[in-house]
Amino acid sequence: MLNVERGTLYFSLMLVSTDATVLQTFPYSETSKIARLATRDLGVISVMAKGARRPKSKFGASLQPLSDGTVQLYFKQTRDLHTLAEFELERHRLGLTRDLARYAAASALAELIMRFSPQEPYPALFEQTRQSLNFLSDAQTQDVAAAALTVMWSGVHALGFAPTLDGCAVDGRPLAAEDLAFSVMEGGFLCGQCAQSRETVRMAVADREALTAFVNGLMPDAPLPAKHIAAHRRLCARFIKRHVAEDRDLKALDFWEVGK
Repeated sequence: MLNVERGTLYFSLMLVSTDATVLQTFPYSETSKIARLATRDLGVISVMAKGARRPKSKFGASLQPLSDGTVQLYFKQTRDLHTLAEFELERHRLGLTRDLARYAAASALAELIMRFSPQEPYPALFEQTRQSLNFLSDAQTQDVAAAALTVMWSGVHALGFAPTLDGCAVDGRPLAAEDLAFSVMEGGFLCGQCAQSRETVRMAVADREALTAFVNGLMPDAPLPAKHIAAHRRLCARFIKRHVAEDRDLKALDFWEVGK
């Protein structure tokens, strides 16, 4: 640790090593990149990778979105942008590039974590994000759409915005078997009385069971028809925009919602 003291100000610059997942990169000048990283020990941070765009850069092609590695960086508590010293690649996740649907879902999850993770370190969320990206990368082609819903809803849950599934989201009363009305505005299922005066989406029993599985990080017991998967995707995106993003623009989420 390098300590510098000037007058009454005290500066601390530390060389820190931590596990990281690359959420986003973009060019900075003709030779460098800025990367947004989810880290185990520092939370979500921004780093400058100096010279990363040069042909003979020490970072090479390793510093790519959705890849895992161990980073060394010069960290200063008062800065928003830190300097990347080393990135040791551990997993590239080339499986995410096998089809557009898989990559779109992974990008939407990365956007969710990047934009709405708490400022302080959250190791459990970091580990879940890595596991979710692995799950998407390894999923069979026919399971990708459902796997995407699993990782998106479980991410929402981990961030603390899970929908109300076991009781009425308005008055808390227990739900009956026939209470299948879901309100995006209220954030969950509604009892019959509350559903009468609110805009809701009415689900089939299988869809309610599937939603419960998704939120708890599981795949449904039975496959859902493509039409139902598309409806679940729209519902998930609407819920995130309302309760997590508070109606802010999320480009990767919008692209995933379309489902192309």
